[in-house]
Amino acid sequence: MKKSVVILVLLTSLASCKWSNEEDNKVKENDTAKDVVLGGDKDKNGCLASAGYTWSKLNKECVRVFSGIQLLPYDAPNNNDDETLCAYVLFDDSGDNAEVFLPNQDDSLILKRTAKGKPWTNEHWQLVPYKGYQLKKDNTIVYAGDGEIGNKVTGSDESEDTSGK
Repeated sequence: MKKSVVILVLLTSLASCKWSNEEDNKVKENDTAKDVVLGGDKDKNGCLASAGYTWSKLNKECVRVFSGIQLLPYDAPNNNDDETLCAYVLFDDSGDNAEVFLPNQDDSLILKRTAKGKPWTNEHWQLVPYKGYQLKKDNTIVYAGDGEIGNKVTGSDESEDTSGK
């Protein structure tokens, strides 16, 4: 008789634990679903900012500006560790229009050129193709770069000898 009571108590406690865990899991799943908002950081054009996308007025699509031509601050060219201080340039298919993304500025600049080999201009701004590119404001160089696309890699591609020989 004692064995039957003990078995009955064990089965009852196991059954009640099982139902309790399922209810807790259901509550946790519902709470998680409420907290997650997919695409919550999209801008007004639908670009996903957390993935590094920004709207390009020139190309009419979401782009990653850091995949364009990187221009370093001219007054501190050796300080290229912080890409947030750099300007980035994207061109349209014809190459006659350039879109410049400046740091700490929400809106990009569109610059146009009149002929091949001439600078791209827009009011106070001028993008000059000289030893790469120079971005000038009121004839003062503000940014410059070698014209290579994408982020710059610093250091050597030679392997280091760590054996001490």
